[in-house]
Amino acid sequence: MNLNPFWSMSGSTSRKQRPDNEEQSGHAEQRASPARLPFGKKQLPPIPKNAAPITKPASAGAPGQSANGTHASYGPFYLEYSLLAEFTLVIKQKLPGIYVQPSYKSALMWFGVIFIRHGLYQDGVFKFTVYIPDNYPDGECPVMFDIPVFHPLVDPVSGELDVRRAFTKWRRNHNRIWQVLMYARTIFYKISTTEPLNPEAAVLYEKDVHLFKSKVVDSVKLCNSHLFDLPKIEDPYAIRLVNLCCVEAHEENVVSRAHVAALICLVSLRGTQLFTKKQKNGCSHTG
Repeated sequence: MNLNPFWSMSGSTSRKQRPDNEEQSGHAEQRASPARLPFGKKQLPPIPKNAAPITKPASAGAPGQSANGTHASYGPFYLEYSLLAEFTLVIKQKLPGIYVQPSYKSALMWFGVIFIRHGLYQDGVFKFTVYIPDNYPDGECPVMFDIPVFHPLVDPVSGELDVRRAFTKWRRNHNRIWQVLMYARTIFYKISTTEPLNPEAAVLYEKDVHLFKSKVVDSVKLCNSHLFDLPKIEDPYAIRLVNLCCVEAHEENVVSRAHVAALICLVSLRGTQLFTKKQKNGCSHTG
């Protein structure tokens, strides 16, 4: 009979050392044992009773799917990289008259300011804050003006912009934050009065445009009167507008427009480096 050399040698050795009764019991145990699995496969031992199942931790590198869409399914690192990509898109778009700076304390908060150069809100400079939700990119980004602007789409008390008008259902990987910023600028040039957050402004725009313009002028003056106030939110990266009209080095660059005459430049509180470039007319501009 042909046997495997290894098993035949080990078997013959054990027979010499074991008594007959132990050899017989050993054969009985082998008969009762389960059939050997094919070579290369292993059989796990049975799970002990009352043993708690072991759950595999979620991988931070591969975001999972979540029913409620919270950013916990993506992980904080994925969220931060997503926001960094969004901010890169904002820079590449070179949005005219719009400046933004992410918060130092939280990546979910961006500070911004809009310069309006013509139209009903001409010479208006409006500070705002973008609040990015925890479930981003599955939720829209609210925009709050520091001082409520007299506008049909801006809440007269809270200063919140009606973002859902333009983004009825926020779609991941389709809607971007730069689009929200562009929408915040467009409302000052294309005024809509349907389902307004400020009914008074909507009615005046439709029935008494002269009174509406008067209210807008007052609103612009109010906002511009607080341009050089300290930021409402204490943050090292909060945008601060600085009046440079008294600086001798810039006296020759003063021109007629209100916000240009003041030579309003964006300065980060972390230093004195300007992060915008000046146009020929003395106005800061992205790009």
